[in-house]
Amino acid sequence: MRLFPQSLRWRLSAVIAVVSVLLAVALSLLVRSEFSRVQLADARRVQDERIQLVVRDYGLTGRAALGSKLDSPDVPARLRAAVRGGKRATYLERGGDGAWIWAAAETGGRVLSLRSPYSDRDEALAQLDNVLIIGSLAVLGLGSVLGVVLGGRLSKRLRRAAVAARRVADGDANTRVGDTIGTRPRDETTELAQAVDAMAAALQARLVAEQRVTADIAHELRTPVTGLVTAAELLPASRPAELVRDRVRVLRALVEDIIEVARLDTATERAEPVELSLGDFVSRRAASVSPEAEVRVLAQQPVRTDPRRLERVLVNLLQNADRHGAPPVSVEIDGLTLRVRDHGPGFSVDLLRDGPSRFRTESSDRGGGHGLGLTIALAQAKVLDARLVLANAEDGGAQVTLELPDRPA
Repeated sequence: MRLFPQSLRWRLSAVIAVVSVLLAVALSLLVRSEFSRVQLADARRVQDERIQLVVRDYGLTGRAALGSKLDSPDVPARLRAAVRGGKRATYLERGGDGAWIWAAAETGGRVLSLRSPYSDRDEALAQLDNVLIIGSLAVLGLGSVLGVVLGGRLSKRLRRAAVAARRVADGDANTRVGDTIGTRPRDETTELAQAVDAMAAALQARLVAEQRVTADIAHELRTPVTGLVTAAELLPASRPAELVRDRVRVLRALVEDIIEVARLDTATERAEPVELSLGDFVSRRAASVSPEAEVRVLAQQPVRTDPRRLERVLVNLLQNADRHGAPPVSVEIDGLTLRVRDHGPGFSVDLLRDGPSRFRTESSDRGGGHGLGLTIALAQAKVLDARLVLANAEDGGAQVTLELPDRPA
């Protein structure tokens, strides 16, 4: 269970919201503290001025003016102690009956005191608190909206870049990440897109060069291999001659496979779909390729696909099962799904993780080979707009599933 959102958009929004809250709280506390300090200082100044007037008037008339009191028993002990020795002092008292600001002065051994309510200033402070709370909530809301907008824009550009990068990885040489996300604003995302495009262009150029070399080598080998096939057929019947003819046939098949792989690598191959019955088609082709294979039709359904390419996929899967697996080999047709299974050691972990790769053979317990059979099957399935899945059956053996589309692209 994820406690925090994984999207960059919501992460950025959360960060901006948290920073906005912390900043708003810090500023609110600072403003409140400064306002409270200034307010108390102003109240003390006013009371001090008033007590000075009271002291002067008392010296002239002998009376306590402005509501002041002489030797009042209500004067706080701390204030009384502070004015000893002819001094003046102010004091803020908070109690059950409210808040009061005191001022006192000692004159002639007696204490003149003056008390004024401080509750009106507390009310002003409470009003300020309400304003600060509303302001903090507004800052939080605006920060969250800003985070969603900025995060959404950045997330959208990154998602577009990811989609374009996947297209490039799937072999679309015409897609450019920079063109997909745009050049404005010119930020780190744009620089990343340009770097990905440069890397993709370099890899594409290298891949094209390797494909060209492979195709050229295969085509150059075709003529001498054809000559070898002809010469091998002219050898007199013998055991060595049969071995030579067998190896020449293997070499010829390898050259043809390499040429087919090179042709598929160009991504220019197009399917020529026709309407056919998948169950009947597979039953006939499987019988000619692997007579021992058991064919089961669970559900018959017409399909529109390229029969030549479908046959190539089926033949390669059956040959792979016969060469590297173990009997019995079964072929199962369920609607638009085709499964080929053997009861051998199964596919290796590396093959299931990385997929088939040319000239990389399976593990030794599944025999040798050139690693082109599954590679061609996967490429032909892609041309058919189908999905080829490699897996190991739960009770042992390799299982390949071909899922044909209902309507091919």
